[in-house]
Amino acid sequence: MRSDWERESHDGCWDSVRHSKDVVVVSPVLRTWALVAVLAALTAACGATTERGDASTTTAVPESNPRPSTSDPNGDAPGDGFPQGPSALDSPYAEEFPTPLVDVDAIISGGPPPDGIPPIDEPSFISVAENPELLPAEEAVIALDINGDARAYPVRAMVWHEIANDTVGGVPVTVTYCPLCNSAATYERTIDGQTTTFGTSGKLFASALVMYDRATESLWTHFNGMAVVGMLTGVELVEHPSPLLAWSDFVESYPEGSVLDWESAGFNRDYGRNPYSGYDTPDGDPFLFRGSLDNRASAMQRVVGVELENTSVAFAVSAIDGGEAHATNTVVGTTDIVILWKAGQASALEGNKVDAGRDVGSVGVFRAELDGTTLTFEAMGSGFHDAQTGSLWTIAGEAIGGPLAGHRLERIPHLDTFWFAWSTYQPDTTLISE
Repeated sequence: MRSDWERESHDGCWDSVRHSKDVVVVSPVLRTWALVAVLAALTAACGATTERGDASTTTAVPESNPRPSTSDPNGDAPGDGFPQGPSALDSPYAEEFPTPLVDVDAIISGGPPPDGIPPIDEPSFISVAENPELLPAEEAVIALDINGDARAYPVRAMVWHEIANDTVGGVPVTVTYCPLCNSAATYERTIDGQTTTFGTSGKLFASALVMYDRATESLWTHFNGMAVVGMLTGVELVEHPSPLLAWSDFVESYPEGSVLDWESAGFNRDYGRNPYSGYDTPDGDPFLFRGSLDNRASAMQRVVGVELENTSVAFAVSAIDGGEAHATNTVVGTTDIVILWKAGQASALEGNKVDAGRDVGSVGVFRAELDGTTLTFEAMGSGFHDAQTGSLWTIAGEAIGGPLAGHRLERIPHLDTFWFAWSTYQPDTTLISE
């Protein structure tokens, strides 16, 4: 049983944040900064406790909380090849660092200390085949498939932890989810042959998750897997596609896959509840955002961001959805791609529960070329077919009927996110709004 104080600091966090907007301050400038101060304090309360092991034990996490060691719980000990120097968590302006890639002053505290939002460092999994009804059909999961090892990371867990350090298909990866941006991104956590793990810094850049590596404590941006401050500044991680899918679509697409067992993670959280209730609002404002907003679209408009061949395009979801399913055949750079959209995924950040939000659909982005032939796609019911062979395809880019049955399209990394986030990281992006 959680204490009243703990329940208030966690469960009441976002409700208090929303109600704090009712504070009356005469000057608009003073109002803004007062609100920032209130939000920062409330965010600190949200991440102020963590529990491991016995759910009845509550341990406060002070600002001086020792950070986890650099040892890799997945079995890979980090090597000695990492550069040695100051921690960007403690000394972001250290002279020993290469020139930062972002304005260090723009990296601000989100409230919690490092790992105050605790990553899952020792994930365990259960079989999808044995647990097909583990989640509501419309609930969002992060889907990751590397070398045939397909895993689902439910957003009900990731919204509380934001990072899971894992090894998938033999590849050490860190799976990340930024609730303030509604975006999932997965990166290899091997750098020049040396393996590390990642933690939550407790800081934000443009209202987005800032990670840190536990080998050098450099700071990394969530959207592009780039070290922006610290000894590893300039290093970019290898990305693996990890779209958000409805649980029912993951079960259909990866029946032999596995799903994160959040109950065995060792934390006491109200999994299933959305701690950011009401955040996914098209006319809303991003949390603790500093900078200029691109007024080509509403800040919180949902977009699908794709970058290929140094060409960046944001597709408003309203331009690629429709009916039970919709296929968009297009070109980014010089690459023919197809964007598949299918109804049935609930917004995790709108309602009080992660499965109770409006239907925002699931998206898959793929190279349209298969074995030298460029395919064009159309929706058919809740699935898809290609015009060239008439084969039937799923939202995961797998042909399940027709001449191409058994083939899979090459998945392209994309971000399901809000316009403010994509346009901040990709200021020269093209916006497709209709």
